[in-house]
Amino acid sequence: MTRAARCALLLALAAPLAAAAAGCGDTLDARHRLEAASARHRVAFVPQPAPLAAGRHFSLDLVVCPQGDASLPLALRVDADMPAHRHGMNYRPTVRALGDGRYRVDGLLLHMPGRWRFVFDLSADGRLERLTREVDVE
Repeated sequence: MTRAARCALLLALAAPLAAAAAGCGDTLDARHRLEAASARHRVAFVPQPAPLAAGRHFSLDLVVCPQGDASLPLALRVDADMPAHRHGMNYRPTVRALGDGRYRVDGLLLHMPGRWRFVFDLSADGRLERLTREVDVE
């Protein structure tokens, strides 16, 4: 399957999710916005620069949206790993809260191509919640 065909398929599959997530991360660049969700929170994020590429440092512009009666997280930790290879990044990113559920994550590097999993650990309401999103990086 060509890259264009994969992109078209992913966009078609993501359309219902995007409709359900209306309002969360609307200020982020829709062309490169990715999401992770649970029953309590939704995380919308965009890599800077986009798109993601192996071996290039990048940041994430990120928005956390509470779902239902959940509150904004008191703490956010971000990491990435390669499940098939059983290893993570060689860098520890820093998370900076910007207010109103917005964050900037700096110091990320996906050092090789393949399937990576972003991991978002949210601490809210005395609970720790983990959201994940897998991406393919070339």
